[in-house]
Amino acid sequence: DTGGFEPAPNASIQKQVREQAEIAIEEADLIIFLLDGQEGLTYADLEVANYLRQVAKPVIYVVNKIDTEGQEKNLFDFYRLGVAKLQAISAEHGRGIPSLMEEVFRLLPPSASPEEKKEEEIRVAIVGRPNVGKSSLLNRLLGSPRAIVDATPGTTRDALDTPLYKDGQKYIFIDTAGIKRRSRLTKRLEKIMTLRALRSLERCDVALIIIDGWEGLTEQDMRIADFAAENGRAMILVVNKWDLVIKDAHAQQRYRQRIYQEMRTLDYVPVLFISALTGQGTEKIFKLLGQVIAEHRKRIPTAELNKWLKEIGEKYPPPLAGTRAVKLYYMTQVEVAPPTFVIFTNLPEEVDTSYHRYLLRQLRERFGFLGTPLRLYWRAKK
Repeated sequence: DTGGFEPAPNASIQKQVREQAEIAIEEADLIIFLLDGQEGLTYADLEVANYLRQVAKPVIYVVNKIDTEGQEKNLFDFYRLGVAKLQAISAEHGRGIPSLMEEVFRLLPPSASPEEKKEEEIRVAIVGRPNVGKSSLLNRLLGSPRAIVDATPGTTRDALDTPLYKDGQKYIFIDTAGIKRRSRLTKRLEKIMTLRALRSLERCDVALIIIDGWEGLTEQDMRIADFAAENGRAMILVVNKWDLVIKDAHAQQRYRQRIYQEMRTLDYVPVLFISALTGQGTEKIFKLLGQVIAEHRKRIPTAELNKWLKEIGEKYPPPLAGTRAVKLYYMTQVEVAPPTFVIFTNLPEEVDTSYHRYLLRQLRERFGFLGTPLRLYWRAKK
């Protein structure tokens, strides 16, 4: 779904919308050219049709807003486009959609084979507050403009999925609308944009959380990171606009320490300093993505886990539950992405919260898990 295609755009943002539409056409297997049955055929429609004739892709010409059979007379004007077949639909009422979908399925190329679908991909969501440079970073990583960049906050209105192959690895980058505070969500469109951005965190493997280096870490940045952690996503904190920050040799170290002080529960997340505008530091992103996704999918052998658990239990046993001892019997990893562990004990409901957090810290100290949240559950031994 593209922005409105203007044959002769004037404003900068309109030109970028046209460029994105052209890229979408180039990447597509099939094109649906949507026309307005109420407005009738326009000069802009004729210009778009001329453009599409130069594209070696199948095109379905669809006239929308034909809500009743009586309105089908509006189709005649559109045959001036010189096409043999028009699809009349009403998107609002669902009229004509089954027929349209039959035509779509007929013209689409065969689906990928099961072997091709097994290809491992990494889904990366680029998230953050409005106007922190998400789309600029996406374009920098891709090496070509794919997302619209404009000084006006809210330029990106949807989650935009873009594939990229690099060094034999397939990435899917999801550029999202800026996530705003609830108190500022006064417009219905902004609510939809934010909901879609949050949903992108639910379907990604790793989140690049973009922070404005000039403004510093905000409460909203921390909420975004907490949401990603709650959904079990690997994370990298990316401090953008670093070229604007007045700094010395120790500036990154101080900035990183300040972030960890304010985000104590997320001190396992790596912090990277970049400038999407100049490219400074962006070459490190792919290497770090590989590291955190490997940690996200890491599995620890059961024997190693139980050796570690025995050492921990002897060094610092769980606090008593009243007068009863909490015994640590056995531990296993049951899932990856995120790494999820279960410890079997005699009193699962009595394990102290501080001891639970202590074990998670010790797990990281022994086994790493850079950039990935952990799950730890307690079960009664049968």
